[in-house]
Amino acid sequence: MAYEIAAGKTHPLGATPDAQGVNFSLYSESASRVELLLFEKYDDIEPVQIIQLDPLRHRTFCFWHIYVRWLSPGVYYAFRVDGPRNLSDGHRFNPNKVLIDPYARAVSNHLWQRTDASGEQDNLATSLRAVAIDISDYDWEGDRPISRPLQDLVIYEMHVGGFTKSPTAKVKHPGTFAGVIEKIPYLKDLGINAVELLPVMQFDDREVLRVDAEGKSLRNYWGYRTMSFFAPHGGYCVSPATGAQVNEFRDMVKALHRAGIEVILDVSFNHTSEGNHEGPWINFKGLANSAYYHLREDDRQYYVDYSGCGNTLNTSHPIVQKYLVECLQFWVEKMHVDGFRFNEGSLVARGDNGQALRYPPVLWSLELLEVFADTKLIAEAWAPADDGQDVSLPRYRWAEWNARYRDDVRRFFKGDGGMVGSVVSRIAGSADLYQQGGRSPANSINFLTCHDGFTLNDLVSYSQKHNEANGEGNRDGTVQNYSWNCGVEGETESAEIDAIRLRQIKNLFAILLLSRGVPMFSMGDEIRRTQQGNNNAYCQDNEISWFDWTLLEKNKELHRFCKQMIEFRKAHEVLRRPSFFDGSVNERGLTDVAWHGCDLHKPGWNDPGARALAFTLAGFDHEHDLHVMMNMYWDKLTFDLPRLEGRTWYIAVDTGKASPQDISQFGREPRFTDKSYQVRDRSVAVLLSK
Repeated sequence: MAYEIAAGKTHPLGATPDAQGVNFSLYSESASRVELLLFEKYDDIEPVQIIQLDPLRHRTFCFWHIYVRWLSPGVYYAFRVDGPRNLSDGHRFNPNKVLIDPYARAVSNHLWQRTDASGEQDNLATSLRAVAIDISDYDWEGDRPISRPLQDLVIYEMHVGGFTKSPTAKVKHPGTFAGVIEKIPYLKDLGINAVELLPVMQFDDREVLRVDAEGKSLRNYWGYRTMSFFAPHGGYCVSPATGAQVNEFRDMVKALHRAGIEVILDVSFNHTSEGNHEGPWINFKGLANSAYYHLREDDRQYYVDYSGCGNTLNTSHPIVQKYLVECLQFWVEKMHVDGFRFNEGSLVARGDNGQALRYPPVLWSLELLEVFADTKLIAEAWAPADDGQDVSLPRYRWAEWNARYRDDVRRFFKGDGGMVGSVVSRIAGSADLYQQGGRSPANSINFLTCHDGFTLNDLVSYSQKHNEANGEGNRDGTVQNYSWNCGVEGETESAEIDAIRLRQIKNLFAILLLSRGVPMFSMGDEIRRTQQGNNNAYCQDNEISWFDWTLLEKNKELHRFCKQMIEFRKAHEVLRRPSFFDGSVNERGLTDVAWHGCDLHKPGWNDPGARALAFTLAGFDHEHDLHVMMNMYWDKLTFDLPRLEGRTWYIAVDTGKASPQDISQFGREPRFTDKSYQVRDRSVAVLLSK
């Protein structure tokens, strides 16, 4: 039967079901013809009905809209769109290509063949299909975003698929949102209170990026080449063919919130999966190519590639600004996420000609709109094409991945001399980067590892990258790792070298949790996950990238240390204050921070060979004082201790000692009454006052 149609409404954009049918609305300013294709099932090649929209009845200004009566939620749909084909004007209309709705809440890729979506051939038989979803049909059971203060977060960067895809995970639904739910007890026990998920918006996990030396196809693992920004990735779902993506994602969020864990999404609004002029038609390219993308002024058939991924979204265009803000509003209001991390965030701050904008509209909308008032906003304030441009994030709420923290702390802990001044700035919250702009230490996301680069284990096991498995002749990935293999490249049977590596991992993890700012670490660092020296595993959807759950038993000593360091941070507010040090003095006469070397108040700022640093943090209002000693020298060193009035020092952490003496149970720290403390080579010790 043919469905009855009506004029429909311009808003909201996308497919919106109600009790009598579904309203469809699409933006395409220059289109001359639009067809709506309706499919009964996800694998139907032929549509059950094709509806041609009448420009006089179904178009209002730039919007094409139609209401289909008695159409039910769960219907599969797509569009064909025609219009001008003058490439020099930036138009890429192609009626042979079946397009999905940019506002689709779920996408079926069961028939999808990427190669058919390029060229001029008709791709109906192998096209993507969107699913009309009733997003109001879900019981949140009172769930809301958690809204924990940013400075109280301990962030765990995690890949949804890789977290449980290994057979060692022993979950019912490996590699899915449901698999994450099964492992929530592990996350809660570890003590983290926020997960930052690598892209979970629909991406093309079938895209073959290259073939390796053994003939194996290498595919998009990280997920940064997004196809559909409103749709949860079907590859992470148990039942993607039924359009259950939205509710499966919600189930995960609700379960994480019940465990007190916030959900931050890594979003990539700088480029899309449509690539360059040779890439496929998916949605934007066939609807309003010249609006959605930056195009070359000298020849608008070609794309400006600021992202290094083939194209760049034109976030200076009002329709793109509207799209991105409404997209993020959807993820906050309808999916209950707690925050976003913007991959290559500086690209969202570029104008028409690529210049850095002083007041980027999208970023300032997120800063100021009420709907995002409690949403965490984090940027990677860098992109391949920045070329030294001063990209300004909004001043107050936006936090940044602090790459200076990563590099300076790595260099100090690998034993580079003359790093004392730099590492002091990082430990103290990077005032040199944030204070003048009116921000606080909480604007600094401190990290030593993330998905992009070495794991923490590999940072102390490899001095060079080993990316041969990526099929690019080891040319990809950064060469500036500031890593040290502790004497042997890669795996070793030497117990002595392995002991140094374990100590170094503890050192790095300890200082991350002792620094002002917001700590973040990568999944598996707490159990020595390795990528075998690969520092760019973007195409490794296999054991190289997956979480190996057998390491939990093998490295239970490190797991215990990491778990208790997280607990230590939570127990001491002095480590989490959202303010910079200002010289205030506590009731025992200690200033809020004092910097030392082996001798008190002599940190060796100008000593090019200095490899030791200590600092005292004053507790206020009956808090513990903390004294931290870091010895990155190759021999033991003795550090003088500050004198206390009415208190005594107790040993909380000493990575130079064997487990379990490396970290004391809270409240059971051994007393220490000497005037100095000896710290083993390449070790960190922490005392607290009582």
